[in-house]
Amino acid sequence: MDEKVTVLLVEDHPHMRKSLRRLLESDTSISIVGEACDGREGVDMCVKLKPDVVLLDVGLPVMDGIEACRMMREKNPAAKIIMLTSHNNERDIFASLAAGANGYCLKDSDFRKFPQIVQTVKGGDLWLDAVIAAKVLKVLPTTASTLISQKLPAEQQIVYEPLSKREVEVLELLVDGLSNSDIAARMGIGIETVKTHIKSILGKLAVSDRTQAAIKALRAGII
Repeated sequence: MDEKVTVLLVEDHPHMRKSLRRLLESDTSISIVGEACDGREGVDMCVKLKPDVVLLDVGLPVMDGIEACRMMREKNPAAKIIMLTSHNNERDIFASLAAGANGYCLKDSDFRKFPQIVQTVKGGDLWLDAVIAAKVLKVLPTTASTLISQKLPAEQQIVYEPLSKREVEVLELLVDGLSNSDIAARMGIGIETVKTHIKSILGKLAVSDRTQAAIKALRAGII
C-alpha cells in the first residue's frame, strides 16, 4: 500500500483551515499532520514534522508567507510548498516563485481540485492556477515550467555594481509586470531610455533576461 502524502496547513483563518482539512482528508491518500496559524509557527512545524507538502497562505501574521516559504525551503528543502492567496498581483506571484514555491493557488479556486493539486506538486510538477499562469506568461518570454526550472541559487546575491536609484525604479516596475512602454509612461522617460536602463540592470545583475533579473532581484532583496 502506498504511503499517504503528508500535508501541513499554514493559514490564519480558522474557517479556511477547517475547510481545507475536511476537503483534503476526504482523499484517503492524503494525511494532515499539522496546522499553524502564522508564518513563524509554520516554519517551526515544517522543520519538526517534515511534511511532504505545505499549503501556505501568503498573507500571514508574525511572518508573511513569502518569507516563511523562503525559510522552509532553506530548513526543509524536500518539502513542496503551495502558496494560497486571495489576490493575484504580480509582485506576490514572482516573490513566491523566487522564494521557491512549487505552486500558487487562489483561494477562490475550485476547492475540489486541491487533492489533485497536492498530488501534482508532490510528484514534482509545478501547479499554477490558470489566471496566475496567464499573468506569468504575459510578462515572461518563457513557459511557467521553465521559469521554475531556472535554479538561481539563493546565495547568488552578488550585484557586481550597485544599481542606481533610477535603475531600481525600473526594476520594481519590471517585477510588477509592466512592459517597456508602460515603464516609460509611468516614469515619464523614453522607451529607448528604459531599454538602456534594463540593459544596464541585466549587466549589473549578471543575468541574461528580464525573467532572471526579476527572480534574482527578489531573492537578493534588492527590491
